[in-house]
Amino acid sequence: MNEIQQTPVVELAETPVTELVETSGHTSGAEWLARYSTSLMGVFGTPQRVLVRGAGCLVWDADGKEYLDLLGGIAVNALGHANPFVTSVISSQLATLGHVSNFFTSPTQIALAEKLLALAHAPAGSKVFFANSGTEAVEAAFKLARRNSTGPSGSPRTKIIALEGAFHGRTMGALALTAKEAYRAPFEPLPGGVVHIPFGDVAALEAAIDETVAAVFLEPIQGEAGVRPLPAGYLKAAREATTNAGALLILDEVQTGIGRTGKWFASEDAGIVPDAITLAKGLGGGFPIGALVTFGEQTSSLLGAGQHGSTFGGNPVATAAALATLHAIESQRVLENVAKVGEYLRAGLADVHGVTEVRGEGLLIGFDLDADVAPAVVTAGLDAGFIVNSPGPRTIRLAPPLVLTTEQAGTFLAALPALLQTAKDAQ
Repeated sequence: MNEIQQTPVVELAETPVTELVETSGHTSGAEWLARYSTSLMGVFGTPQRVLVRGAGCLVWDADGKEYLDLLGGIAVNALGHANPFVTSVISSQLATLGHVSNFFTSPTQIALAEKLLALAHAPAGSKVFFANSGTEAVEAAFKLARRNSTGPSGSPRTKIIALEGAFHGRTMGALALTAKEAYRAPFEPLPGGVVHIPFGDVAALEAAIDETVAAVFLEPIQGEAGVRPLPAGYLKAAREATTNAGALLILDEVQTGIGRTGKWFASEDAGIVPDAITLAKGLGGGFPIGALVTFGEQTSSLLGAGQHGSTFGGNPVATAAALATLHAIESQRVLENVAKVGEYLRAGLADVHGVTEVRGEGLLIGFDLDADVAPAVVTAGLDAGFIVNSPGPRTIRLAPPLVLTTEQAGTFLAALPALLQTAKDAQ
């Protein structure tokens, strides 16, 4: 039998990724986008730019233009782009052990689970399930809710409560929890039993929760709806109502967790212990990973052996990336920076003519405009070298790396009045 020809390890180690990409010389952004349109599904529409390199809070496109990234991959790149420490840890782990399947475990998986439980101040008996994304973490939580299936009188628990404006993901269970009709309609019928109630209305919440409810899913701050924080006291009311009815309280902190609001979790000052929290986005510092954290032995035992799983979830590289991210946030006092720069940005935005409302915590910020020009502001921002997002016609969302400096934030504040005027002139 012929032996397989292998490239020497030294040569592989010295091969940059650019050599694996067919370019035929310099390829412009327009040329890349033409290739994109013929090779990738159009589920995202046409990409705004082709990005090729990043460092900290800056990225560069295929034509060499520099941008200040104020979106962070939608709250993902917690430490910015190409963080040297995270890159080093990922490379070291991948060179040691990359994947082992869920028939085995690894020290990084165990250590990360222990770290998350400690950060969440989870009581004895709490557990962690690792996935690859936020929507997968929510799918696990959805199945957890289905296991809470019998009420105190023996009646079936058939309902799950979510809020109007909620976004929990695009896989089928998560999509059933998501409120936006445009996302839902093409894929109905969705998994049944989900009821959406008015956002922030405590009376409506209390009226909806009875012994037929298996779980309530809440985002402490609704990101996709324009960065809308729940009213003060809402989470406490939800905890009381779900406890009385025997329903689970599941908090979706996929976008708000891991320091995004200046705290490890946006819900940690609410004075409650949830039954579960879903995490992802910033957890891996740019590397895909999600997690479901369950609180207490009773909730943690709802999913038994064989009732859920993931081939790649919690693999050594993803969990090493998350450990590195958490360590850097702690050791570099990143949470303090989030609070300081977030306060600076919100105060500056409130003083800009044409901005009517500013919402959010830390570096998850939404601000409303006095005209339906938010998409045009995104375009004007790109032309001026800023990456922002418009979740609505009058709303801009900022979710930059947690290491954004006040000086960098100041450049956006200084440019914003001109961007607003450019957007209005284009209408």
